[in-house]
Amino acid sequence: MSWRMLRRKDFHTGLVNLAFRTDHGGVKQFSGGSGTFGKLAEFFHSDKPKVAANCTAYKHYTIRNFHAGVYMLAWNRKREEVAGLKAPKKEKRVKKENRTQPPVEAPYVAPKPKIVTKSSPDKTIDIFEGMTLIDLAKRTGASIGALQDILADLGEKVESEFNSISVDLAELVAMELGVNIRRMHTGEGTVEPRPAVVTVMGHVDHGKTSLLDSLRQTSVAAKEAGGITQHIGAFVVEMTSGASITFLDTPGHAAFSAMRARGAAVTDIVVLVVAADDGVMPQTLEAMSHAKSANVPVVVAINKCDKSGADPERVRIQLGSEGLLLEDMGGDVQVVEISALAKLGLDKLEEALFLQAEMMDLKARIDGPAQAFVVEARVDRGRGPLATAIVKAGTLVSGQHIVVGAEWGRIRSLRDTAGNITEFAKPAMPVEIEGLRGLPMAGDDVVVVDSEERARMLSQGRKKKQEKDRLHKIDEDMTEESEMAEETPERVEMPIIVKADVQGSVQAVTDALRSLNSPQVFVNIVHVGVGPISHHDIDLAQACRAYIVGFNIRTPPSAITLAATQANIKILLHKVIYHLLEEMGRVIVEKAPGTAETQISGEAEILNIFELKGRSKSKGPDIKIAGCRITDGHFSKSGTMRLLRSGDVVFEGPCASLKREKQDTETINKGNDCGLVIQDCDDFQVGDIVQCLEQVIRKPKFISTQSGAVRIEC
Repeated sequence: MSWRMLRRKDFHTGLVNLAFRTDHGGVKQFSGGSGTFGKLAEFFHSDKPKVAANCTAYKHYTIRNFHAGVYMLAWNRKREEVAGLKAPKKEKRVKKENRTQPPVEAPYVAPKPKIVTKSSPDKTIDIFEGMTLIDLAKRTGASIGALQDILADLGEKVESEFNSISVDLAELVAMELGVNIRRMHTGEGTVEPRPAVVTVMGHVDHGKTSLLDSLRQTSVAAKEAGGITQHIGAFVVEMTSGASITFLDTPGHAAFSAMRARGAAVTDIVVLVVAADDGVMPQTLEAMSHAKSANVPVVVAINKCDKSGADPERVRIQLGSEGLLLEDMGGDVQVVEISALAKLGLDKLEEALFLQAEMMDLKARIDGPAQAFVVEARVDRGRGPLATAIVKAGTLVSGQHIVVGAEWGRIRSLRDTAGNITEFAKPAMPVEIEGLRGLPMAGDDVVVVDSEERARMLSQGRKKKQEKDRLHKIDEDMTEESEMAEETPERVEMPIIVKADVQGSVQAVTDALRSLNSPQVFVNIVHVGVGPISHHDIDLAQACRAYIVGFNIRTPPSAITLAATQANIKILLHKVIYHLLEEMGRVIVEKAPGTAETQISGEAEILNIFELKGRSKSKGPDIKIAGCRITDGHFSKSGTMRLLRSGDVVFEGPCASLKREKQDTETINKGNDCGLVIQDCDDFQVGDIVQCLEQVIRKPKFISTQSGAVRIEC
């Protein structure tokens, strides 16, 4: 083979054949050689670096237009190994064997089951600070591994089941498992006496707020709309003896039952105000049941004893008959006769409250994280969401990160009942908290946490659980609605948007409106909020054709009123809940489709019978006419006639003809004579009774009781 005959792509092959020879021992040796190929072979045999391609052999051993050879590839592989990038080795190709036998049956190994926890919305467990995983597993019913996996997802690692966790982590784990929790606060720390928290309860217009006015020398009742309290008021009253008592004034109207229940939950003593001239009323009994369920002692204040029709003894007998053991009857319930307007007997009431508080030996932990409850919440235009809370234990300090219900925030400022900024709040002290990210619900607990991250995590967990509970409740409501729909095929939905001044009033108005649900009208509360009516409310009402109910809020601007008028949206504004419920009751009655019922519109007696015979075929067969006199109600030709004989129904059918003095008529009233023909009926006898039946649409009725309770009766 000559040099010119070598093709360029075969140059490498010729070079290798020329430069190497293989001896009989199988060892490759360099063949030496002279000339160009000898120099090339000597160049590749040397340890000097080579270039992969396009090289020319000069004094730097470069060769142009030369493809990489075996030694060049080997040198590059060696350089990659030095750099740590080892080239992957090719796997040895194995020829696939043709199997003639069936595969061996191996035993089935089930995959590792994933941790599945069943939600228990009705189960409630107690959690506390420093509880171990074993305690939490026993209470929730979950395994240790499941709890560790949940903690790992939360970013916490607990290696041993004997390690303690914080109460916040325990709550997060319980919420992931779908279990309700109740926080058990520690009692360790410095315990000192604290003021008593007193809740004033009673019926509407029995003088609760007037009593508090006399105690704190203010005039709150004159400022209340309609003379009744619309939301909870919390304040501290300095008594003449120098001690202080925290008072909660709760509304007396039936719609604010939930608010009174919250008041009984955070109170130590209940003052039950009963008017001497009115006696025990339904809401008086309701307040007694709230106090009994909360296991709170009661002090009875018989008010308006200075009026002419006052009868305190009658009130005592009524309370005793309802199961309240008064001191006069050998019980332990103190009774004080007072007059809030005349300021009579207030010193005796003060002595009774301090005596009851001394018997209870009220003490609370001063140091450590605070335990508090929200009694009211509202939105201020300049300060944002504000929550009025009463501290039960510990000390609430400004600047702490807190979680209130499903909302969280950092306390920006604390204000006392006089509006002064304070740095901390001790037990039994009502304060207004500023700095929350959202508006909490009245009755929520205040939890102090270590960091913003933990506060945000706890808030998100609570919101997630609230949403899960809300969806669960919606499913139950839909099931109930479907069952009611089977019984009542026609039911109209009435969407309502509720706006009020404070959170407690929102909840009370919402509960009152939902009590107006009936088989014919479904009151659907699509949105609730605190504050004035906004354009967003108008847009939402227009989308779902809802009514907007505003309670104790200012009149919306003209722009919002105009937008509501153009969208045909009705806005109902009220400051007294009586008037609100009455107007909504009338609207619901008008919107109700009503039920079709058959009623007796008239009754007549057959005095004579006339028979028409020998009629032509064009006029029809022979007929019998009953000569009747209407004794009650009226007869209508469109009604159904029922023939009665000796009290038994003989025939029932439509009216074929109704005449008075040979003239066809549609309606005949009581006392008139008429001729009556019933279709397909000729069995008349003198003395029979004929009843006229009509289909009427009966609307539901709005019923308002003296106690303030309302309902729709179908």
